[in-house]
Amino acid sequence: MYIYPDNLKAAPMLFLWRLKDLAVIGISALISVFAMAQTRFTIPLIATIVYGFLAIRFEDTSILDFLKYAVKYFFVEQQEYRWKI
Repeated sequence: MYIYPDNLKAAPMLFLWRLKDLAVIGISALISVFAMAQTRFTIPLIATIVYGFLAIRFEDTSILDFLKYAVKYFFVEQQEYRWKI
């Protein structure tokens, strides 16, 4: 018996992250460590750690998704209100 997640429509996951997020975290961590070793500049490493924390997924949603939706709702998309009496 084979058990497939969501009829093969779910994104591949490893631990609490999507594989795409893990690739981004891994590559940026590697670049950040090299940058820190050469220049003692720690901001890229801190940004990588923050992205890794925000990309953690619980029940198919993450804090990063919520922040994207909030920025899109409040700052990007035009809101239209119609008052009718």
